[in-house]
Amino acid sequence: MKKSNIIILVAGMALMTSCSLYKTYERPDVNTKGLIRDNVSLTDTLVAPADSANFGQLPWRSVFTDPQLQILIQQALDNNVDMLNAALNVSMAEAQLKAARLAFLPQFTFSPQGTIASWDGNAATKTYQLPIAASWNADLFGNLLSQKRSAQVQLLATKDYQTVVQTNIVAGVANMYYTLLMLDRQLEILNDMIGLTKDTWDMMKLQMDLGRARSTSVQSAEANYYSVKAQAVDMQRQIREVENSLSLVMGQPAQTISRGKLGNQSLPSEFSTGVGIQLLANRADVHYAELNLAKCFYNVETAKSRFYPSLTITPSATFTNNAGAIVNPGKWLLSAVGSLTQPIFMKGQLTAGLRVAEAQYEQAYNTWQNAVLKAGSEVSDALVLYHSSDEKGKLEAQRVETLEKNVEHTRLLFKNSGSSYLEVITAQQSLLNAQLSKVTDDFYKMQAVVNLYNALGGGGK
Repeated sequence: MKKSNIIILVAGMALMTSCSLYKTYERPDVNTKGLIRDNVSLTDTLVAPADSANFGQLPWRSVFTDPQLQILIQQALDNNVDMLNAALNVSMAEAQLKAARLAFLPQFTFSPQGTIASWDGNAATKTYQLPIAASWNADLFGNLLSQKRSAQVQLLATKDYQTVVQTNIVAGVANMYYTLLMLDRQLEILNDMIGLTKDTWDMMKLQMDLGRARSTSVQSAEANYYSVKAQAVDMQRQIREVENSLSLVMGQPAQTISRGKLGNQSLPSEFSTGVGIQLLANRADVHYAELNLAKCFYNVETAKSRFYPSLTITPSATFTNNAGAIVNPGKWLLSAVGSLTQPIFMKGQLTAGLRVAEAQYEQAYNTWQNAVLKAGSEVSDALVLYHSSDEKGKLEAQRVETLEKNVEHTRLLFKNSGSSYLEVITAQQSLLNAQLSKVTDDFYKMQAVVNLYNALGGGGK
């Protein structure tokens, strides 16, 4: 066989092999049927209604309209340490991608040299070399290509992570803000109850002076008064702790947080969650997990390419006056070297590298699948929390209304010796617990809106 035919055959085999290596990532199959469970009631198992413009695609300023809350969220996005570090991660990924793209270009070096030599005291001779050398890796089997693609998806994944951090900050600030509003309202209820229990204590002291009550009733009323005051002190502690936590999220020293009132808040009450595939597109963490899967795919391709030859072409040009004999002026010396390196025995390193890359791909696939399931579960949890809190809050409102009447009636009956002091204290405690529970349910309903917005990938816009 002629040498020219052999060269053509080898080149053709290399071309076919390289074409089989140049693969691009394709999303594996994922089952999104029934991913979201619409918990309109605790017994329903219906799929949530589909809508192209779902709740999670709204900008966060359209969802959280309280001006004080908007200021706090913006301060957190500007100053939060995690957010700042996420931006730096994006910058590093951009630099790595730029380096991966430049790897296709030749590498140039310039290393001038000069020598002065004298033999046996004779006149000195001066020689010099001004070499420019280049080295180019001909990416026949996709090693550089797969590394570039890996860097591309890594950059996209880093940007997704930045979005994940942002959505978590938006949801975290909103939840802590509404927690403060809940605690403020509960503290108001406790302060009102402090006044009511003080009136009851004074009333029982008056009844004891008139001989209509015993000292035990006065002591029970006094103990109930101090119990409510202790609850108020504990509530003040919780408020301070939440303010400190919110200040930390905003990247600021612990401070008092300016805020509105719980009753003045307005949040959406109708939601469209979209279908499963929309959830995959809108959830930055799900997309981040898939991009990690794509990165691992290209890492496998890179590991495979290391089994094939690498072709390096090294041209050089040297302007010198020492090319076997010293001449002046100097002359150009041109050369080019091509080297082909085929791994034969690498002590199992290439095989181990491939197996590790394949195992990492499997891990990334499992993580992605779990991220999809977790996303659907979080949406379902938020929906059931909203509907159950809404239903329970309505029942608690009726309970509070009934207990308010009960407290008023038992106090009147006690004044007229128609009831015992225990009935009065019990009625007040029941009313306090119902009022606090009603506020908690209102907060859970608001928290469910925040959680649903976050679960649908909201907050990134």
